[in-house]
Amino acid sequence: MTDSKSVQTSAVEVAVCVTCRHDSDTVSPVAGERLLALMQQAIDSRPALSDVHLRPQRCLMACKRGCAVALRSPGKMAYVIGDLAAEEWAVEALADYLEQYQLTTDGVVRFAHWPQGVKGRFVARVPPLSDD
Repeated sequence: MTDSKSVQTSAVEVAVCVTCRHDSDTVSPVAGERLLALMQQAIDSRPALSDVHLRPQRCLMACKRGCAVALRSPGKMAYVIGDLAAEEWAVEALADYLEQYQLTTDGVVRFAHWPQGVKGRFVARVPPLSDD
């Protein structure tokens, strides 16, 4: 078992699409804006996520899979995750996944460690920039 004091985490940026809407969104704030606010609360309440930085993004072009977020960290695989509701279950699942993602060296979280709420919601995996 790894001693938590020896585990290095890396900074993670999470771009939350604030223009994502659900059919029931008729007035502001839309689902993407609500998801951003809930994510900020989750990050603020979890010391393990102190290196996670949220960023509002106007459209991730995953409109058929909204709400969507993109997460990335230097030297790691990046991901777009969609079909997220602006609800506690989705925020908790994403926060749990982010804790696992931070601990990886390459951004690949073993499937056995994926929270149920993110399974089947990955839209894309993007390799890190090459140093070449």
